[in-house]
Amino acid sequence: MPKVTANGIDIHYEEHGDPGDPAMLLVMGFGAQLTLWPDELVDALASQGFRVIRYDNRDIGLSQKFDGVKAPGIVRMTLMSKLGLTPRVPYTLRDMAADAIGLLDALDIGKAHIVGASMGGMIAQHVAANYPDRCRSFTQIFSTTGNPKLPQARKEALQALVTRPKDNAEEVLVEHGVMLARTIGSPGYPSPEDRLRERVLTSLRRSFYPEGPTRHLAAIVADGDRSRMLRNISVPTLVLNGEDDPLVPCEGGRDTAACIPGAKLKTIPGWGHDLPLELVEILSDDIAAHARNATN
Repeated sequence: MPKVTANGIDIHYEEHGDPGDPAMLLVMGFGAQLTLWPDELVDALASQGFRVIRYDNRDIGLSQKFDGVKAPGIVRMTLMSKLGLTPRVPYTLRDMAADAIGLLDALDIGKAHIVGASMGGMIAQHVAANYPDRCRSFTQIFSTTGNPKLPQARKEALQALVTRPKDNAEEVLVEHGVMLARTIGSPGYPSPEDRLRERVLTSLRRSFYPEGPTRHLAAIVADGDRSRMLRNISVPTLVLNGEDDPLVPCEGGRDTAACIPGAKLKTIPGWGHDLPLELVEILSDDIAAHARNATN
């Protein structure tokens, strides 16, 4: 299993496609392993002429963990943010963006197409804003600007995301994972039960580390409103959002596209906060076409 030192920490990654093709870096979201990028989507992008690289963010999957480093409570952090104060957190989204750049450095990749989903979209925003010379293009998938005036997650989606299982028995964890996937997933493209359970079980057996998402959430809350930063992005940008996303409402994607000069926006009815197989062809075509059309 390939692993490199990037930004001073160990990062696990996987590559697909021809090493001579333009690099495309996939950045996954909150508490999610690289395996949440469906193999079918990865293969589709590789077949369109890209060297596709997906990796585990710090504190999740097979990448380096920050054991024993405590994050402040979410209530305290939210209150501080509302008061205009920046809470002290174990690491920031900008640190995680530096991980992405460190991975490109370790692989001797000068520039890449950056694709980020959910929290990965926020990380990718920092990459595009702060390392424009390393980005050929930027694609954001179901993410947002952090603008507090935007519609927030539906109550049931947020509750499912932050609620912990009653114990760590495998069958309990699988049921919890299936419940979460169903709650935030696409109402127009429900995943077959057997596929969903297999995906959750495979993920759990690959790595189970519930402390990491706590620090991920701290990094998101501490990052605040990125609207001003986004207005300085000059990288060719595509924003993709589901119109039925209960976790990151579509307004977050619309606000991102409005902030980034020249950004293109596409919304899809029935799509929630997941990557259903029925949308693989559409998403891979959109991402690949945007990357090919980028002039960076």
